[in-house]
Amino acid sequence: MDAHLNRLTIYTKKMDALVTFYAHYFGYTAHHDPADRILELVPPGHGVVLQLHPMSKGQKEGQVSVKLTFDVANVPEFSEWAREKGLVFGAIHQADGYQFANAKDPAKNSISISSRAFRQAPS
Repeated sequence: MDAHLNRLTIYTKKMDALVTFYAHYFGYTAHHDPADRILELVPPGHGVVLQLHPMSKGQKEGQVSVKLTFDVANVPEFSEWAREKGLVFGAIHQADGYQFANAKDPAKNSISISSRAFRQAPS
C-alpha cells in the first residue's frame, strides 16, 4: 500500500496572516474552494502542501495544532490494511469529494489518511 506525506494540516485562527506569511517568504500560492473550509497553500515546484484548517473555539494556537496527512487513493482499503498491521483509524468521514480517517502516532500526534489529493475538480 502506498501512502505519502504530502500535506501538513495547520489548525489556526489566523488564516489570512498565514497565507501572507507563506506566500511572501516561501512562494506558496493559496487555493481555496469557497465551499470548503480548508484553504490549501501550494508550494512552488515540489514540496508539502499546507492545509490551513479553521481552529475550533476550544483549541489554543500552539496546542496540538498540526496533523500529518498521508495521501491514499482508497481510504477504506488503506484503513483495513493498516488495521491488519495494528494501526486502527477512526471512522471514515465523507467530505467534499473525498474521504479521510484519523488516528494517533505512538507519541499521540494526530495523523490522517485522506483521498483529498485524488478528488476530481467540480464540473
